[in-house]
Amino acid sequence: MSQPPYPFLFRPVYKPYPWGGDRFARLLGRALPPDPCAESWEIADRPEGMSILTNGPLAGRTLRDLVRELGPALLGDASRAERFPLLVKLIDARERTSLQVHPDEEGARRVGGEAKAEFWYALEGTRDARVFAGLAPGINRAAFEVALAERRLEPALREIPIRAGEAVSIPGGRMHAIDAGCFLYEVQQSSDTTYRVYDWERRDGSGRLRPLHLAQALAVTRWDDPGPQILRPRPLRVEGANVLWEIYQSAHFHIRRLTLSNRFELSTERRGFQILFVEQGRVIVSGGGSKVELPAGTSCLLPAALGAYTLTAPAPERAALLITQPGSGSAGGSPADG
Repeated sequence: MSQPPYPFLFRPVYKPYPWGGDRFARLLGRALPPDPCAESWEIADRPEGMSILTNGPLAGRTLRDLVRELGPALLGDASRAERFPLLVKLIDARERTSLQVHPDEEGARRVGGEAKAEFWYALEGTRDARVFAGLAPGINRAAFEVALAERRLEPALREIPIRAGEAVSIPGGRMHAIDAGCFLYEVQQSSDTTYRVYDWERRDGSGRLRPLHLAQALAVTRWDDPGPQILRPRPLRVEGANVLWEIYQSAHFHIRRLTLSNRFELSTERRGFQILFVEQGRVIVSGGGSKVELPAGTSCLLPAALGAYTLTAPAPERAALLITQPGSGSAGGSPADG
């Protein structure tokens, strides 16, 4: 890497799906298009939404350009990937999302599309919300098809209340929907394959029902899926008033949370990139001879070659941020579930 590594900032890519709301503007102070905004793709290497670097000497490059130009210096010494392996987004569900399922690796081989495992972390702004993740006890394929024909889906699904600071994992093959009121940080494999099961009779602006993908969805659903447990942070490392919390680790990604009061040192150790998302407060990240201030609601990509870096919350403030990095088997394999 001829250019010294530094913290990367990207322009968000907004998605105006019909179930979106206004919390990116109202809670994060972002300037948005007039339509309801459902998703902000924070770090994305997809033709449907490509991140563009906004800071430093490499500004203007797409994330795909950076992967091609920097290779292991961005992704990690062991990586030979041609595409950034994760997609990180924020989700504002003013209304309930469609009921859907994504294939896991085996399902993608059989049915098509790209494998997708997801992780949801509930942000402040989530109020009395719930998600649907997996099937209710005793629901097999035959029982589900009856519920679908009768349009009585809720009793067939596993309902999980979720509050700010809690998380849920959605491996490929797990049927799911996000209910109204959720404001989520999502990490997923870089995939845009969604098989829609049901959309609650919602119609688009022209009065048409959105298309479903029932054959594919039912074929990739894990009918023996036991459903998830709520994930809550647990202390991993304590340094004075700073606490690093473990949230979730799978073959595809590893997510921790840091509550920050003063200086805290971390490192990419050249093994892989790290993604910071500032949940509360302000954070200054210093590394590679650069210093970048991150207000609340900001995402930042740290190249693997950055190595040691320092996080600071400007006194007397406190901050909280999520730290995402590749899992131990991010080049392949099946995700563990939490």
